[in-house]
Amino acid sequence: MKILLLGKNGQVGWELQRSLAPLGEVLALDRHSTAWCGDLSQPERLAQTVRSWRPDVIVNAAAHTAVDKAESEPDLARCLNATAPAALALAAAEVGAWLLHYSTDYVFNGQGNTPWQETDATGPLSVYGQTKLEGEQAVVASGCKHLIFRTSWVYGARGGNFARTMLRLAGERERLTVIDNQHGAPTGADLIADVTAHAIRQVMQPQAASLAGIYHLVAGGETTWHGYARHVIAQARLIQPQLALKVTDIAPVPTSAFPTPAQRPLNSRLNTLKLQQAFGLVLPPWQQGVDRMLAEIL
Repeated sequence: MKILLLGKNGQVGWELQRSLAPLGEVLALDRHSTAWCGDLSQPERLAQTVRSWRPDVIVNAAAHTAVDKAESEPDLARCLNATAPAALALAAAEVGAWLLHYSTDYVFNGQGNTPWQETDATGPLSVYGQTKLEGEQAVVASGCKHLIFRTSWVYGARGGNFARTMLRLAGERERLTVIDNQHGAPTGADLIADVTAHAIRQVMQPQAASLAGIYHLVAGGETTWHGYARHVIAQARLIQPQLALKVTDIAPVPTSAFPTPAQRPLNSRLNTLKLQQAFGLVLPPWQQGVDRMLAEIL
C-alpha cells in the first residue's frame, strides 16, 4: 500500500508517521518538502503530486488551524482549508485513491448541551469553521472515496499544548482563571493517528466503499477547560510530588473573560457512536490520554 501523508510535522501528522508506518510505503510531506509538493498553498502542484505518485491512500493532516489569525487572513485560510482539499479530492478520484481528511467541531454553531451528530445542521461561527466546512463539502462533492474525521480539543505530547501552558502558569502564579462554559473532550493526537490507521486497514478491504463518509472522532467523556486544568494540575502533583507549583486556586470564568477575534463554540461535544460501530472501536476516556501525555512530558 502507498500512503501519501500531508502535514507530517503537525501534532497529528507527527503521530501518523508512526501509526501508518506498518501499513506500507509512506511518503510524508510538509510545506517545506522539495522532491514532492506538500504545500497546501499550492493546490495544483499538490494535485500533481497525487497524479504522479499515485498513492492508494491520501491522509491530509495539514490545515490552517490558527483560529484567530484566520479572521484576518480569510483568503489564505480558504486556500489551505477548502481549495487545497478540493484539489486533493479531485486528484484522488482520478487515481482511485481514498482520501482521509480531518475536520472540526467548529463547523457547528456551538450551541446546546447535546453532543453533535454527523447529520446535525452546520453553522460555523468563524472563518476557520466556515473554511473547514467548505473543505468537507468539496471532498464529498468530488466523488472520491473519503473518510472525514471531525475532531476537537486536540493535543500532542510534542510541542506546545494546553497542559504545558497550565503547568507553566501554575509554577508562576497562585491563582489561575480558566474558562468553564466551553465543553468538549481533550483528544490526543496519538489516539487520532491510531484510529486513522485502524480505519485505513478496514477501508482497504474488498467491499469497503460503504464505510465512506463523515465521522466524529474524540476521546470519551467530556469536561470544560476549567475541569481540564484542574485535572492536569492534580495529576502532575501525583506524578511529580516535588514539582514546584505555586497555584492554590483555579477559578472558573466565562468565555467573555477572554475576548478573542474568532468566536469560540461553547458546545464542542461530538457523538462518536457512528465511528465506534462502523469500525469496531472503543474510544477511551479523555483522562487516560491526558495522564499518559503528562507522564511523558513531566
